Parts: sequence; structure tokens; C-alpha cells
Amino acid sequence: MKHPLSLALAVALAGLAAAPVLAQSATPESALSSADAQQANPFFEQSPLPLQYPQFDKIRDEHFAPAFDAGMKQNLEEIDAIAGNPEAPTFENTILELEKSGQLLGRATRVFFNLVGTDTNDTRKQLQADYSAKFAAHRDAISLNPELFERVKTLYENRASLGLDAEGTRLVERYYTDFVRAGADLDEAQKVRLKQINAELADLGTKFSQNVLAEVNDSAVVVDTREELDGLTDAQISAAAEAAKSRGHEGKYVITLLNTTGQPPLSQLTNRALRERIFKASVARGARGNEWDNTGIIAQVVKLRDERAEMLGYPNHATYVLEDETAKTPQAVNAMLGQLAPAAVANARREAADLQAMIDQEQAAKGEESFQLEPWDWAFYTEKVRQAKYDFDESQLKPYFEMMNVLENGIFHAATEVYGITFKPRTDLPKYHPDTWVYDVFNADGSQLAIFIFDPYARDSKRGGAWMNSYVEQSELESTKPVVANHLNVPKPQAGQPTLLTWDEVTTGFHEFGHALHGMFSDVKYPYFSGTSVPRDFVEFPSQVNEMWADWPSILANYAKHHETGEAMPQALLDKVLETAKFNQGFATTEYLAAAMLDQRLHQAEGGDIPAADEIVQFEAAALAADGIDFAAVPPRYKLPYFSHIMGGYSAGYYAYIWSEVLDANTVKWIEENGGLTRANGDRFRATLLSQGGSKDALQLFRDFSGADPDIGPLLEKRGLSPTPDDSAPPESGAEDVTPGEE
Repeated sequence: MKHPLSLALAVALAGLAAAPVLAQSATPESALSSADAQQANPFFEQSPLPLQYPQFDKIRDEHFAPAFDAGMKQNLEEIDAIAGNPEAPTFENTILELEKSGQLLGRATRVFFNLVGTDTNDTRKQLQADYSAKFAAHRDAISLNPELFERVKTLYENRASLGLDAEGTRLVERYYTDFVRAGADLDEAQKVRLKQINAELADLGTKFSQNVLAEVNDSAVVVDTREELDGLTDAQISAAAEAAKSRGHEGKYVITLLNTTGQPPLSQLTNRALRERIFKASVARGARGNEWDNTGIIAQVVKLRDERAEMLGYPNHATYVLEDETAKTPQAVNAMLGQLAPAAVANARREAADLQAMIDQEQAAKGEESFQLEPWDWAFYTEKVRQAKYDFDESQLKPYFEMMNVLENGIFHAATEVYGITFKPRTDLPKYHPDTWVYDVFNADGSQLAIFIFDPYARDSKRGGAWMNSYVEQSELESTKPVVANHLNVPKPQAGQPTLLTWDEVTTGFHEFGHALHGMFSDVKYPYFSGTSVPRDFVEFPSQVNEMWADWPSILANYAKHHETGEAMPQALLDKVLETAKFNQGFATTEYLAAAMLDQRLHQAEGGDIPAADEIVQFEAAALAADGIDFAAVPPRYKLPYFSHIMGGYSAGYYAYIWSEVLDANTVKWIEENGGLTRANGDRFRATLLSQGGSKDALQLFRDFSGADPDIGPLLEKRGLSPTPDDSAPPESGAEDVTPGEE
């Protein structure tokens, strides 16, 4: 059982959206006897499919609740047996038994919560709501079991004399740390209150995630005429017409939203009024005072987290979270973000000046009065400036990035070149959704490494963003190999039309496959350490490294082929892709840092400084101003009411992407200076880092690979953020801004 105190529920309680009905069973479970029901329920036995791949064709919605109930009951019986063992605690009768416990519950929850994120329905939404507090209570029943904790504590205190190897010793230490951080050392009254808090947080997290999805769908923008969509391609307009038809707006068009502040159509639409409508619909989500308003939930969650942190001996939630990350302290995070922010904002202001000049030039040519740059103008005029500076725009790239070609001849090809692994499509395994692809993955010696699932398309029932998850994780103890999946949110074209990707979608594909490689290359003894079981501010590092192959010349040349002619992307266009790597990085870094710093401000707040529901919007504005990153033309990538990361596994942890990118930039530089794309470099990265999971200290893994400590310099260079004398300090709050468009 991986992470016994979470029971595969880190995903469950992270606030993911809910998921798909797979065909209903002809015979309800309630009509069967208990024995027959168990026999009919695919979760009650280990899957007989290759690598324990889930039996998606046999899984029905009604299977989940019985499996959850039986799984929790069975798990608690296992825990009671471990805790009540009359023999003195040993590594074998305590830690290893914990590692092997919870199999039924783990199978059911992994499948359920992985599916919950990919394709929702009302039944699963209700199951998620019904069980969130139950799962929290179950976790507490284990982590707050005093007899069990005493056994773990005894082993921890005597770990040096247990004769364990380094991985076994680390496992004992991690179990002890997890128990203490979960409240095992609290008194009984505190434990009662902690259980209440955890149950409330579980319910609130579920409600928040469901509200986010509802708001994304409800805020879709209805457009009356085709003329208003000028700038979009015919395929995009047809998709908007289909979206309108499916929502009961026959003859109109619907622009659907992603769960980010910026929306892709803003870079193309010539109609400024429509761009403004889309932007304002996006940023209003979750704070409209309707049934899906999330401001009250945010206030409650932060208050409860603060109370829990104080109970556990920490001044605030951020301090509690960061102690167990590589950053260790809020001060370390604040220092890094504070170092990056001034240069990022200064860069964004320079970019804004270029955009304003383009606006002024265009308006003058038309004999019309100019206007100030606003957030809904940024992406549109960025493409114009890009075209003027580099004589190309993003739309020129898309014909060369057909999705399956990018996957198989780009992402997979890079993995073959760097690591020697190969891929073979499988069509015999069941799918949870028709729009998925399944591959066997093989080592260089022909042995099977893993099974990989690719789920690329956006759908109304799928949560936003892109992510990797595991259905089966590698462990020597359980003799398991990985089954992992990548999920993207690429708009699906009409039938018969090719799926052409933006450059951002291409790099996102390489990024997420970096996570998949981290999961597939896992070679650890214990489930606890498997795959991506590393600190949150380290987990993004391997995936960011994998992005380097997206524009590596030999890899890019292998997949950047025109979808109709098969012709390679012209060298001149290839060169422009590479030349523009730092283009618009002021915007990209500023919008990210604004969100990361909001997360820290919110979770470093204590007591009376925590905002109430009606203060969330004001708190956000004040926090951005205090950090000198309140540049209105570049709003945060996520505003608090739809910032799903901070309601889940990234609470006080959204900084992790940039923290990991420091390691990434150092690693990319090391690889480039040591021969670039070679099997030797890939094998080294796999052996010293990717295969190790969480079995060693994360920063030590980095040192094992690179032979040095990380340095922030390569990151500043990569993002074009090397500070100038004028960038040395953030602007004073309220200082005059000479860039048009800031409020």
C-alpha cells in the first residue's frame, strides 16, 4: 500500500473533478447476494489483465461503493492486527505489513479518483461527495491509532540497530514523520478536533472542485454571429457551432473556457469586444455570488488549515507544508520568489510597451484613436509583435504538429533516443473512454517496462489542465510494474479533421511524459517510494527536463512534419521556434509568479489576517500589490476562486514549478555541456534519479546526477530574467506606472 496514511487518497482529497459512467450493469449489486456481489465486482480481486491493468470493461458505477466499504473494513482489520500484535514490533511485522495492507481499497480508490478527473457524471460526483469525509475519517483511524503509532515510534527510535539497508531505514523514518505530521502525538481532545477538521476539509475540497468545473461550463460565452469570430479558423468556428448546438443554442456559437485566467481564443479573435467578454467571464468565475461561488469555501478552508497547523505546532499552514518539502521554510520560498519577481515584472512591462506601440501604430494607420492595453489584448497583440519581430506566428506551426505524430515520432522518439525504450500500440485492452490510446513500453533489452495510456482531448466532463496519474505503481515488494496515464486538454476537432497542436500543447505533451517516465522508470523496493512519490517541489523537475527534447534539433526534425504533405518544417521556421524561446517570458513568468505568491500569502496568513468570504477579492489585490506584482495587464494565471491547485496537493506549493525549474535549468545545462542527446546521459539520469523515486533525499538525487548543488543562474538565463540595475527592487505599492493599461 503506497503512502498508508493517505491510502491512495492524496488524489482523492486533492479536489479533482468527478468522472464517467462506463455502461451500467444489467443486474444491480443490491439484487445479488453478498458473495455474488463480491464475485461480480472486479475490485475484489487483483486484475488478471497484463500488469494488473484495470478491467475498465467490467467496472460499473455501482461497484465503487461496495469496494470502498469492504476495502475500508478490510484495511482496518489489517491495521488492528498489526497494532494488536502481541509480539514486539519489528520491521517485518509492522512496517512491511503496513506496506502490504489496503490492497482492495487501493485498487478501488486509484481507479475511481483517476477516472473522476477524466470524465464526470452525476453518479460519481455524488459518490465523491458521499465518501470524501468517510475517507478522511478512515485515514484518521489509521494515523491516530495510538497502539500502531507506538510500534512505529519504537522502530524509529531503534532504527540504527534494526540491520536495515538505506531504503529500509528511510522507510521507517518516513512512516514516523507521517504519523507525527498527521497528529499521532496530539492528546485525545485534539485528535477529536483534528478528525472534525479533516472531515470538513475533505467535504470542502470536493465542493470546490465540483464548483470549478460547473463554473467553467456555465461561464462559456455564447456568440450570436459568425462575423464576431473573425480570426478563428473554420475548424474552430465549426467546433464552436457544435458546442452551441450541444448546449441548446442552435444557430449560435459557444466559446468554451479552460480553467486558467487566459483563454486560447484571445490570441486570435479580432473582435476586441468579444475578447473582453471572454476575459471577464473567465476572471469572474467562482466569485459571482451564485450557487458555485467559491469565496466562502476558500475562507473556510484556509481558516481550518491554519487551525490544524497551529494544533500541530506550526504558525501557519505554509510552514507546516514546507517543512516536508525541499524548500523547508516559507522564508526560503519567499526569498526565491522575491528574487524573481522584480525582473519578471520589469520584463513584462517592456513587453507591454512593445504591445502598446503596436496598438498605437495600428490605430493610427486606421485613423482611429488608440486605446490602452488591457489583459484581453495581450495575447492578440503578442502574436502581432511576434510576427513583426520574427516574421511568423503560432498558426504557421500548427500544420506541422499533428497530435499522434508528435506523440509517436516526437515524444516517444525522444524517449527511445535518450533511454532506449520502445513503444507498441495495444488494441486488445479495454478503455475507460474511446478517445484514449494504449501502448506497451519495453526496455532496450526487450523486457516489458510498463503500460502507458494517452488521453489527450478536452471534454466538458474532464477537469482542466494536464497531468499524469498511475493505476498500478512499481514495487519490488509487490512484484508490480507501472500502468501510467497522461491527460491533456487539447480541443477535439470535428470528425475527419486532424488534431493540430499549438507549440504550447507540444511542450505540455513532452512535460507530462516526463512525469510518465518518472513513474515508469521507478525501480524501488517499497510501494511508499514508488515513481513520483517525491516532494511536491521536486516532482515537476524531471518533467521539466523532458521538455528540452521538444525543440532539440534532431527530435524536432523527426516529428515537425506537415500533416498533409509530410514535408519537414522548413529550417527557417525551425530556427524561429528556437529564436523565440524567450519571447513573452516576462508575461509567462509574471502570471505564474503572481499565482505562486498569492498561494503563499494566503497560506502564510494567521488568525485574524485570514480573509473572510467577502474579503477574498480584496485580499488578492492587496497581496499582489504588497509583492510588487500587481501589473493589471498581466493578471495571475489563476485567481483564488478557481485556483484548484491550492485546494488540493499544491496548497502552499504552487511555487514548486519554479523551484523545480531551477533544478531543471541546471540539469539541461549539464546535459548540453556533456554531449547533449546521448544514451549515456539518459542512462545516467535514469539510474541516479528517475529510477529512485522517493527512496533518497530529493536534493541528494539531484547531486548524484549533476555532481553539484543547484544554482539559480541558469534559470534566470533560460527565462531571459537576468536582472538589470532597474530591476533590483519591486516597485513601491501604488507607485505610478508608465505602461498603459494598468489600473
